[in-house]
Amino acid sequence: MPMDQRVAVPGHSRRLDDPTAAVCLFRSLADPARLAILQHLALGEHRVVELTGHLGLAQSTVSGHLACLRDCGLVASRPQGRASVYSLARPELLDLLAAAEKVLAATGSAVALCPTYGEQATR
Repeated sequence: MPMDQRVAVPGHSRRLDDPTAAVCLFRSLADPARLAILQHLALGEHRVVELTGHLGLAQSTVSGHLACLRDCGLVASRPQGRASVYSLARPELLDLLAAAEKVLAATGSAVALCPTYGEQATR
């Protein structure tokens, strides 16, 4: 199928006219740390220091990933004293993460065994 062809999304009235935005969305979710951050934020608001403790990552790493997610419109922040508190900007992300879990459950180990993107892939 040509890249410029419109794709009807089954069960939805919206057509995917330009896959570029979807590619950017999934690329923003493709990093394990960013995905873990979103999973933690799905449980509620967190400060950077809390996320660093949960994830075992450096503050600068977590801050960089949060900046990426904020720039993508997926995470929002609000000031709380001298810190910022982060939350999911879009509740639809919960549906997307749940749908991903369903796809992974249905495909079993096929995704993990993918020679291009699976766990053993050489990049």
